Amino acid sequence: MKTATAGSTVPVQTSQTPVRVAVVIGSNREGRFGPVVADWLLARIRERDDLAPEVVDVASLQLPTVLSHSPSPSVAAELSKVTPALAVADAFVVLTPEYNHSFPAGLKNLIDWHYTEWRAKPVALVSYGGVSGGLRAVEHLRQVFAELHAVTVRDTVSFHGAGAAFDAEGQPRDPEAPVAAAKVMLDQLGWWAQALREAKERRPYGG
Repeated sequence: MKTATAGSTVPVQTSQTPVRVAVVIGSNREGRFGPVVADWLLARIRERDDLAPEVVDVASLQLPTVLSHSPSPSVAAELSKVTPALAVADAFVVLTPEYNHSFPAGLKNLIDWHYTEWRAKPVALVSYGGVSGGLRAVEHLRQVFAELHAVTVRDTVSFHGAGAAFDAEGQPRDPEAPVAAAKVMLDQLGWWAQALREAKERRPYGG
């Protein structure tokens, strides 16, 4: 358990402390469907006492595709909108569509602007798309996050033919399977987040 000394601002964390989950909406495409899936997913997360979500939306950022170790003041201002949320997160849920058999450029750009923020943390993957349900994008993301020393949980939530799978109120027309899948995925995410958080408190990850 992490303790705080007198005058310290380090928060005390216990096994009962909710896992801080950054929910990354990975599409910035005009007319995107991502917010519909994200709202449904956030409702599932907020039903739980062990997870505390914070939304990170790629569409709200203007990060350049030219990476820099010394970003300009304007880029630093954009990073300040997102980097703190990624840094304090214990875990991530990354929501992605599938474009041309992979995930969106805006999501990759957000990932590439950060490094230590992902390290030794678990990532759950939620996808949507046509026939494939975005699963090809998910498999590509597993490779990316492995390179960043993150752990992707096994089970995912995917929506095939997503536009037709949700009704006008933003709810799945057949909710039983996705609700069950979300529970399994979030259970795994919570386990890994607690395990890795406790492990890092005993011994910092050296990678």
